[in-house]
Amino acid sequence: MPVESGSSAAARQAKQKRKSHSLSIRRTNSTEQDRSGLQRDLLEGQDSKLPLSLRTNLLDLFSQIEREFENLYLENIELRREIESLNDRLAADGQAVEGADLAKGALKTKASHSTSQLSQKLKTTYKASTSKIVSSFKATTSRAVCQLVKEYVGHRDGIWDLSATRTQPLVLGTASADHTAMLWSIETGKCLLKYLGHQGSVNSIKFHPTEQMALTASGDQTAHIWRYMVQLPAPQPVADTTQTPCEDDVDFSDKDDADGEVEGPNDCPSVRVPTTTLRSHQGVVIAADWLVGGKQVVTASWDRAANLYDVETSELVHSLTGHDQELTHCCTHPNQRLVVTSSRDTTFRLWDFRDPSIHSVNVFQGHTDTVTSAVFTVGDNVVSGSDDRTVKVWDLKNMRSPIATIRTDSAVNRISVSVNQKIIALPHDNRQVRLFDMSGVRLARLPRSNRQGHRRMVCCSAWCEDNTTCNLFTCGFDRQAIGWNINIPALLQEK
Repeated sequence: MPVESGSSAAARQAKQKRKSHSLSIRRTNSTEQDRSGLQRDLLEGQDSKLPLSLRTNLLDLFSQIEREFENLYLENIELRREIESLNDRLAADGQAVEGADLAKGALKTKASHSTSQLSQKLKTTYKASTSKIVSSFKATTSRAVCQLVKEYVGHRDGIWDLSATRTQPLVLGTASADHTAMLWSIETGKCLLKYLGHQGSVNSIKFHPTEQMALTASGDQTAHIWRYMVQLPAPQPVADTTQTPCEDDVDFSDKDDADGEVEGPNDCPSVRVPTTTLRSHQGVVIAADWLVGGKQVVTASWDRAANLYDVETSELVHSLTGHDQELTHCCTHPNQRLVVTSSRDTTFRLWDFRDPSIHSVNVFQGHTDTVTSAVFTVGDNVVSGSDDRTVKVWDLKNMRSPIATIRTDSAVNRISVSVNQKIIALPHDNRQVRLFDMSGVRLARLPRSNRQGHRRMVCCSAWCEDNTTCNLFTCGFDRQAIGWNINIPALLQEK
C-alpha cells in the first residue's frame, strides 16, 4: 500500500485549513450583515440626540472594526495550530536524529556555558569596580561639613538675587520680586535697611567695591544706584551649632512651611530715592554689575542689549548689542575691564574694554539651552551655567572648548565661585545646591529636609569669605535667604 509523503500531506492539510478559513469568513460576513440589520432596527427604536444618518455611519464603522478583529482572531487560531503541528514534527525529527546531533549539541552546550561564565565574570568585575568608585566617592564627600547658620526671612515674594559687601560693614543684600531690596545683618539675621525706590521686581543687587553704595536692576526698565548707612547690631550666639555632613541621604520632604504670608520687618528703616537712575533700556533690566574701580556699571536687559554707563554722569557710554534673544545675566572681572553677558540664545559673550580704542567681543557657543549665568574667577577662567543642566569651565586664553564640564540632573541658575577655595556653588531648580571644584569634581551637596534648606527653586548663590560665620549664601523662591558655613578640607579640594 503506497505511503503518502510528509510534504504532500502537509500541503493538503494547509489547503484544507485555508478552505475552512475562507468558509468561516463567509459565514462571519453573512452573520455580520444580519447582525448589523438587527442593530439598525434596535437603534431606530432608541432615544438619541444624534441624527439617524450619523448613528448609521457610526454603526457601520464599528461593524467594520469588529469584522477586522474577528478576521485577526481566526488567523491567529490557524497560525497557532500550524505552530503546534510544526513543533510536533520537530520533536519527532529530534528524537530520530538525536544520536547523530549529540556531538553538536554537546559543543553548543559547552559554548553556551563558557559564554555564560564569561558574562557573569564581566558583570562581577564591573560591579566590584563601580562599587569601589562609589564607596571611595562617598567616603570623600562625607568629610565636607556644611552647616546652616542663619535664615533671613522678611520678603513677601521670591528672592531673585543676593550679594555680600566686599568692605566693612559686612552686610547681605537681597533682591526680591516684591519690588524691594533689603540689607541684612549677617550675624543676627536682622533687617537693617529696605530699599523701596523701584516700581517693579528687583532682579539683581551688587555692592560698590569700596563705598557704601548699592546697584539694583529692576523690571521697571531701570537700574538704581543708592547709598546706605547701617549700624550693625551686637552679634548673638548661634542657636544650633550642630555640624551636618554634606551627604546624599537626607529627607526630601515636600512640606512647605513658607506658603503662608510672611510678615516683613516693620521697624526696618527704608530708602526711597536713588542717588542715580540709569535709563535707556526698552525692556526688563535683569542684572547689573560694577566694573573694576566702581566708576562704571554694566546692565543687561531683555531688550537683547547690555549698556555701559558712567556712574558720575549717568550717561550711556556703550550699548553692547549682538545677542539674538533676551539677556539673562552680566558679570564683570574683579581685576580687569572685562564683561561677560549671558543670553537665552544659548551663548555668552566676552567684552574686552582694557584698550579704550578697541572694544573686542568673543562669542561662545558651548551650551544647548539658555545660559543662565557666566561668571569670572580671580584667575583666567570663566564658569558658565545653563538650563541644559550643565556647567562648563573655560580658560580665557583658549576658549574654543571647555576645560571641564559638570553634568547635573536639573537646570542651573545663577552660580558663584569662591575666591579662596575655588569652589563653584550650583543653585538648581530642584531645590538643591551642589558644590564642585574647578576640575568638575563634586565636593558636596548642601543638606535639605523639611526642617532646613530651601523649599522652592534656588535662584542664586554668593560667597562671602571675609565672614567667618557664614561664607556661602543662597536664596530662592521660598522667600528666604540662607547663610551657610562650608568647610571643605584642603585634601579634599586637591582631589
